[in-house]
Amino acid sequence: ESLIDEILEHIIFLKNRSLKEKRELILMSESSLSKDWLKPEEDKAWQDL
Repeated sequence: ESLIDEILEHIIFLKNRSLKEKRELILMSESSLSKDWLKPEEDKAWQDL
């Protein structure tokens, strides 16, 4: 395998890892926020909109 191929392979690996981390963060955030959305305080805060 040439050096260029190895570099490209590593770049692809890093990009995929970054995308995976972003997806995980989105899922964790959604779960955390959904707990807040169910609170009565949230209903009160948004009732006038």
